[in-house]
Amino acid sequence: MAAWLLLLLIAGSLWASGCGERNGPTCGYPPALWCSSKEIAQACQVEKHCTRLISNSLKADPVSVSLYYESLCPGCRQFLVLMLFPTWLMLNDIMNVTLVPYGNAEERKEATKWHFECQHGEEECLGNMIEACINHLYPVYAFPLTFCMESSSDVIASLPLCLKLYAPNASLADINACVTGDLGNKLMHRNAELTRALKPHHEYVPWILINGEHSEKLQTQAQDSLFNLVCSLYKASIAFFQELFLVCFPTHLEWVQRGWGNILSMSYSGFALIAPSYS
Repeated sequence: MAAWLLLLLIAGSLWASGCGERNGPTCGYPPALWCSSKEIAQACQVEKHCTRLISNSLKADPVSVSLYYESLCPGCRQFLVLMLFPTWLMLNDIMNVTLVPYGNAEERKEATKWHFECQHGEEECLGNMIEACINHLYPVYAFPLTFCMESSSDVIASLPLCLKLYAPNASLADINACVTGDLGNKLMHRNAELTRALKPHHEYVPWILINGEHSEKLQTQAQDSLFNLVCSLYKASIAFFQELFLVCFPTHLEWVQRGWGNILSMSYSGFALIAPSYS
């Protein structure tokens, strides 16, 4: 759940339950840190409101979303920028994302190195290589960096600015060394192998896998509303949702039993919280 939504739910619940009385003790921590640890949550009297502190036994394995794509493919960029990244921002606690830049490229080995030919030319091969190196060198920042590059008018030229914005401690020199050296060549060959190993074999890009599987139905659902798809596939115990919503919406526990998708929804053009469906 997005941090801002979590804080909104906590604040609203505290107000409704009287926990936010003016004369009550203050915890000395800003709201953004209330759920950062059990100790702080206890000090601020919000422990039962913090979803991150709910027992792990009530949670489930995250939904896996894998994107096989090309760095200059318009459809790939649209899905990554407008659908995949925003969904990940909101649901990163219950989903994992794997990026495999290669797509419809072809490779051939000459001497000790692999040479690549990409659908959109040499610039796309360079973009694929840069993003493969970023994934390897800086996995924590890789997705935001890739999003930044793919949302720019010039994917490759945007790299220095994207590093300043999303990974100021990352080294442009290390990325360039990866791209021009043996490491980048090996990483791209690995992406080629991963792409060729797809079953069924990919026929277009973007090619989307959900929990390791691809079908036309899953592809369509992911491109129409990945948010709803991930929520519908997340297999957490009903107790996880009960513990969350019993506090925030005590009179509407039936919402949980009718499905998470009735509470949160996303359209392709953007995100929106909607009123629960009672039908």
